[in-house]
Amino acid sequence: MNFFKRAWLNVWAKKGRSILLILVSSAILMFVLAGLLIRSAAVKATNQAKEEVGATVTLSANRQAAFKKMQSSSSSSKSSRPKLTLTPVKLSDATKIAKLSNISSYNVTSSTSVNASSYDTVSTSSGMGGNSSGGGPGGGMKSSTSSGDTQIDGVTATSLTSDFSDSQSKITKGRGITTADKNTNHVVIEKELASQNDLSVGDTITVKKTTGSKSKVKLKIVGIYKASSTSSSSSPMSTDTSNTMYTSYTLTNTFKGNKYAGTADSVTFNVKNPAKVSSVKTAGKKLINTSKYALSTDDSSYQTVKASMDNVESFANKIVWLVAIAGTIILALIVILMIRERRFEIGVLLSLGEARWKIIAQFFTEMLMVIVIAVAIAGAGGKFVGDQLGSQLVSQSTTTTQTSTSSSTGQPGGGGQPGGSGSGMKGGNGGPGNVGQSSSATKQADADLNISVSAVDLAELGGFGLAITFLSIMIASGGILRLEPKKVLIS
Repeated sequence: MNFFKRAWLNVWAKKGRSILLILVSSAILMFVLAGLLIRSAAVKATNQAKEEVGATVTLSANRQAAFKKMQSSSSSSKSSRPKLTLTPVKLSDATKIAKLSNISSYNVTSSTSVNASSYDTVSTSSGMGGNSSGGGPGGGMKSSTSSGDTQIDGVTATSLTSDFSDSQSKITKGRGITTADKNTNHVVIEKELASQNDLSVGDTITVKKTTGSKSKVKLKIVGIYKASSTSSSSSPMSTDTSNTMYTSYTLTNTFKGNKYAGTADSVTFNVKNPAKVSSVKTAGKKLINTSKYALSTDDSSYQTVKASMDNVESFANKIVWLVAIAGTIILALIVILMIRERRFEIGVLLSLGEARWKIIAQFFTEMLMVIVIAVAIAGAGGKFVGDQLGSQLVSQSTTTTQTSTSSSTGQPGGGGQPGGSGSGMKGGNGGPGNVGQSSSATKQADADLNISVSAVDLAELGGFGLAITFLSIMIASGGILRLEPKKVLIS
């Protein structure tokens, strides 16, 4: 009788022992599969984050260089108070950077302020006393960066700004600003402002410039949006969020004056692959005058997801190896006990001239039959275990990572620039804001694991099962090589 047939008859005859081995093997392989699934899902989530979370490189005025120039002028001339002069970004330089590889799109940001003429601005009651309508707290002193009651944020397209891309602000009627609105007087206004003044898409409003001739300009409403309640424009020293309008950057430059034509406050470039953000920044610096301009990067959301998934992947690897090692030991002990009970059977086979390797092959074949069934059971239950473990791991890892990220980015950006290194410079009459930037304080990273069992996962699990079985049999069968048939049968 060949050892394949003996293995089948033995497994079928010893049903209780076979069921026990199947249950133990299934439990071991189920946790191995859970680890494999979590590790695979973590890798997929990291790769997906490269496309969905993204990263940005922002071109703006070099504030540090401007501060140094101001300090040097103040030391040489004490008669007048020095002013901080920021150089507007040339769009010609931005076009050069936009041609670099890994740049998917870019958004030009240019902000200023105007005064309402044909409509009333939204007034906000401040906790510091009084009402604020385009001014600072209490309606008294206005922000030093704003001389009008209406904030104008000029962009290439509203869809490219962080507020709209993160769904913090949403278009409720009409449409947003697009590249087709370049050199037009089209505007998108906030829902509360539209409601207060009974305005709708297609209507025309009139604003008054705050510089130059201070002439009036008619704007056509092409869209109405609902602003985020946490928008940075609602800071104590700025106009109410509802008084912020979006236009093309070309119109904003017209409000600011002829000398601002072909310039911007900042330009934000979206990087295709966040892992390449440093190389994009290095290449971009070679195309600009670093004494006037600076490039800042923001890939914090990607780094948050990546760090979280790296932690999950590392823990999943530990699960796989710990369970594999423990499983090998457990199965080895079970097989050793099983072999000790079958010493007489082994002695008879040896006395009949059966080769020792065939006896070991019989044990391996028996365990192989068990493992095949165990893999099927583990494949059915492994996804459930993986989902439970994965959700717990992601929850803990993401909380820890976001806490550490918040503590490191919770302070204002360097050089006195609000909003961190990714904020856009507001020049001319521009008011505060954060159009076109991605900030780790406002962007939440999605780090969910999509756990699913594939044929590759089952094949990998089968490989682990074979490896565990082979090691268990080799460890347990060491004594067979030393057995003498005569001694076994006498004992």
